[in-house]
Amino acid sequence: MIRRTLLCLAVIAAACSSSTTTPKAEASDIYGMTHVWNLNYAQTRPWHGNYYYAPYGQPTALVVPPTVSMRQTYSWGVSQNLMYPVHHQFGRNASSPGAAAPGQFRPTPNWPSHTDQYGIYNVRGPW
Repeated sequence: MIRRTLLCLAVIAAACSSSTTTPKAEASDIYGMTHVWNLNYAQTRPWHGNYYYAPYGQPTALVVPPTVSMRQTYSWGVSQNLMYPVHHQFGRNASSPGAAAPGQFRPTPNWPSHTDQYGIYNVRGPW
């Protein structure tokens, strides 16, 4: 009986002493580094490609939810379906339509071979 009591006390003492010396687990911002990469990319590169959207004559932003991180592109012929990250964040200080100089972008080809040739580009929303 005494041995059992001593054993229980030893187990309790070990549990109490180990709980005070073990470091506590802390959750970190798992998307923090991705956010920094997105900001750096967005500051050094344009949000659009080389083509304009035919009805507007300018590249057009397709505003997607802010939780979107990747976009899918499709190509005809040899399979070139790829996934790309969505870096740019739509801001409230965006310029009005017609901000780019005319003739700077290419029109959609008569037979487009890729979804990027339509002139619509994904940009994450601000909400």
